[in-house]
Amino acid sequence: MTAAADLRPGLADPVLDGQAVFRTVLKALSFPGRIQPLPVALTPPPPLNPAAAAVLLALADLDAPVWLDPALDTPAVRAWLRFHAGCPIVEARWQGAFAVVPADGEMDGFATGTPEFPETSTTVIVQVAALTEDAGPTLTGPGIADTARVSAPGLAPEFWPALAANAALFPQGIDVILAAPDRIAALPRTTRITE
Repeated sequence: MTAAADLRPGLADPVLDGQAVFRTVLKALSFPGRIQPLPVALTPPPPLNPAAAAVLLALADLDAPVWLDPALDTPAVRAWLRFHAGCPIVEARWQGAFAVVPADGEMDGFATGTPEFPETSTTVIVQVAALTEDAGPTLTGPGIADTARVSAPGLAPEFWPALAANAALFPQGIDVILAAPDRIAALPRTTRITE
C-alpha cells in the first residue's frame, strides 16, 4: 500500500475544479467529436494520464466504481484513485461505472445497461496520445449539426467498428470519452459512426 505521503496531489480545489471538469465532460457529451480542453492540470501516477484522471476525480465516487485495464492497473494508481475519489476499484470490467483503457485496449465486455435501466452501463475512458478533428470516421447524431470527425493515434483496429455496433444497441450501450493528456472528446452511444 502506498503511504499518504507518497501520493501525488489531486485537484487543487476539489469542489470548484471538480465542477469545472464535470461541465467540460458534459459539454463533450453534448457535442460528440468536438475536442474540449480541460480546465485543470494534474500529475497523476503513471500510466494514468491527466485527462483520464481529471474525469475520474470529477465523476467517480463510492457509488461509481472504476475498472482499470491491466496495462494501467498499478498500486500507485489504485491508491491515488481511492484517496482522491474514494471510489472502489473492481476486478471485472462489467462491474465498473467507469473503465479506463489504453488506446489499443479491448472495447468488449463492459456493462451496456438494460432496457429498463440503460444508465447502468459503463462509461469507458480511452487514454490516447493526442486528438484531432480533421481526420477519422464521420460522426452524426444528436449534438452534431451536420457531421463531425475525431481521431486519435494508436486506437485498436476494432475500435471504430465496435463503436458503430454500439450505437445500434441504443438506448443501451457504452459511452466513450477519448482522453488525451490535456483535452477530451466524447462519443456517446447515440453517435452514429461511418468510416
